[in-house]
Amino acid sequence: MSYSIELNSMASSSSWWQSLFSPAKNAFTTHCFKRLQEYANLKMVKSSQEHKALASLNEMENIIGYKFKNKLLLQQAFTHPSYQESESYERLEYVGDSILNFLISKQQFFTYPNLSPGSLTALRAANVDTEKLARVAVKYNFHNYLQHENPVLSKQIRVFIKAIEKYPFHSYGLIDAPKTLADVVESTIGAIYVDSNSSVDTTWEVAKILLEPMITPEMLQQNPVRKLNELCHKKKLKIRFRDKWSKQGVYEIFIDNQLKGKGVYKAKKEIALNRAAEEACNNIINDMSTTDNVIESLE
Repeated sequence: MSYSIELNSMASSSSWWQSLFSPAKNAFTTHCFKRLQEYANLKMVKSSQEHKALASLNEMENIIGYKFKNKLLLQQAFTHPSYQESESYERLEYVGDSILNFLISKQQFFTYPNLSPGSLTALRAANVDTEKLARVAVKYNFHNYLQHENPVLSKQIRVFIKAIEKYPFHSYGLIDAPKTLADVVESTIGAIYVDSNSSVDTTWEVAKILLEPMITPEMLQQNPVRKLNELCHKKKLKIRFRDKWSKQGVYEIFIDNQLKGKGVYKAKKEIALNRAAEEACNNIINDMSTTDNVIESLE
């Protein structure tokens, strides 16, 4: 009797052991092993990403020249809305925009006591406009630390970096600066302000270095359209604008019924107009110079 039970037990055990390696069970075991391996790989990748993220935060602190008590603020300051993994910079950018305008206003009010409010406003605008701040972002390589999932933005940044080679200081409306780059500078300033317990002095110590070189009244230039209008008014020249932007991305400017300026930029109408105005200004000045030379030679 006991011998029979033992045989049955052995047979049952053998059957279970064999079933473990049956095709169905073997596939299940392989699947489980793969899932465990994937989980382990994911943990390794995540750990590596966290390590790289921490290293990036440290690098950014060194670039900015400020050590954050709450590093999550710095991470948030460099997170574009397209990046879903963490909160974006939008709230910090809102604060940074207001603080930066206040800081620049304060600095210019005391630095230039004889400037009129209108001149101060124009000077402040030049120092905090999108192109100026975007240049700051490129200068300090902020774009390399920006977390985003927007391929179009990457292309825009590359085009902007190439464009500023032609205009080393400021184009005053002739090139298209990605607003995101300016936003990141403002969000960084906002993050510093929040992290420093709303310290205006601490925030300015960092901001004034980032914004160098500041645009001074002597360096300030006019928008090309305004410059053209003033030139034509002074010389009593008749201006006519032809808007072909909606269909061709082109703006044309005629001076005394002669085509003197043509601006092409399909992405933004304002830039096409500015480029046409800049070309028209240059052509008018060249024509005037040529006329003066002819008169001098005749004399």
